Amino acid sequence: MSMSIGKQKSMDSRNRNRLRVESCIGTIIDVHKSINSMIENEELLAHFEELGEAIEALDMSKVSERDILMVEKATNALLGEFGSLFETGMFGSVYSARKH
Repeated sequence: MSMSIGKQKSMDSRNRNRLRVESCIGTIIDVHKSINSMIENEELLAHFEELGEAIEALDMSKVSERDILMVEKATNALLGEFGSLFETGMFGSVYSARKH
């Protein structure tokens, strides 16, 4: 019975981690969609698209908490870089309503 509980905890952890990574990547893709019409940097846009494809192939059993934290930190840094552009109103709003 304890193996079943341990297995369930492992699955829950992997699912939680996948949600965390998907949230980060989803946010980046949403920002990408907002700036897509304003910025014509094909290389930048290609990187965003590759990121979306990479999440589908990600094996969460090989992803550590440290890896997740690095993804979250990188996402926050990227959003910080774009933040000033959105504050100017140049790109409008990413979401029509506040998410959190």
